Amino acid sequence: MTGVVSSNVTVDLTAVIVSVRDRMPCVLEIDPEAGGRPHLPWGPLGPEHHTLEAGLREWVERQTRLSLGYVEQLYTFGDSSRAGATSAAAERVGGARAARNISVAYLALVHADGALASVSDAAWRGWYEHLPWEDWRGGEPKSMRTVRDRLEYWAATGDGDEVRARRRTRIRLAFGENGMPRDEERVLERYELLYEAGLIPEAWYDDALHPSAQAASMPGRPMGTDHRRMLATAIGRLRGKIKYRPVLFELMPQSFTLLALQRTAEALTGAGLHKQNFRRLVYNQQLVEPTGDVEQETGGRPAKLMRFRREVELERPSPGVRMSATRRAGLV
Repeated sequence: MTGVVSSNVTVDLTAVIVSVRDRMPCVLEIDPEAGGRPHLPWGPLGPEHHTLEAGLREWVERQTRLSLGYVEQLYTFGDSSRAGATSAAAERVGGARAARNISVAYLALVHADGALASVSDAAWRGWYEHLPWEDWRGGEPKSMRTVRDRLEYWAATGDGDEVRARRRTRIRLAFGENGMPRDEERVLERYELLYEAGLIPEAWYDDALHPSAQAASMPGRPMGTDHRRMLATAIGRLRGKIKYRPVLFELMPQSFTLLALQRTAEALTGAGLHKQNFRRLVYNQQLVEPTGDVEQETGGRPAKLMRFRREVELERPSPGVRMSATRRAGLV
């Protein structure tokens, strides 16, 4: 198969497929050949694809045997400085080498029960394996000390006072340092800062160089081409979107307990949530209704089974789980 080439440009379609499995947010990956890096399901747009989304669904099904449900376009990536690695990868999939590559990334959400990929080299992997500094459910992650120390050194070695001050400000805003609140949605900004500082291997691979010792030892598993950047974009988008759209329920079964819903919200946001405040939030926004059945929770009383109340989508324009407002009430 040959990718579409026009004016020396190729178009690739990449899927960030998310599921929550055993309280861990996971992304579906294609395991690498010996010595390679895992990558997301992807393939070039071909002349037989009537739409971008149709092409994406075909590539995902071909590579993972998984039929996608909820899909939305995430972002278009087209940095010329990062095109070389992607173009080289396109040749291995069947595309044509080009001077410029455009990658259109999509976000897809699937419930774990319907997310069994049946191809041996397709695997679910926790997204915090790639971005461990994003998981604050148990407090500050261990990886943050390394991230903080190396970013501080990068800032201190800037060329001139103005550059050093600007770097420190960016670190403070991205990571919530020195009294600044941490914004869980700034996932891509944090990743890009580490990339610019040369602290992750992808920054070196994109220049056809071997990573420095610092980059090679950085916490977090690298991904092929620009796929960890796409994953960071997807996490930030999803963390923001669950506050104003009911996408959280795309990851839930038809019936669920409120504790299971809370655990899913915690997994995605990377933050621990106060049980009673979370339940009050969900009830006040009329997002769920009881099914009439119960589930026996381990070590406790039977828990009511709930379902998403779909009428809420017609009742108001932004029926999301507004956890940011709950935090201001002392939820974290």
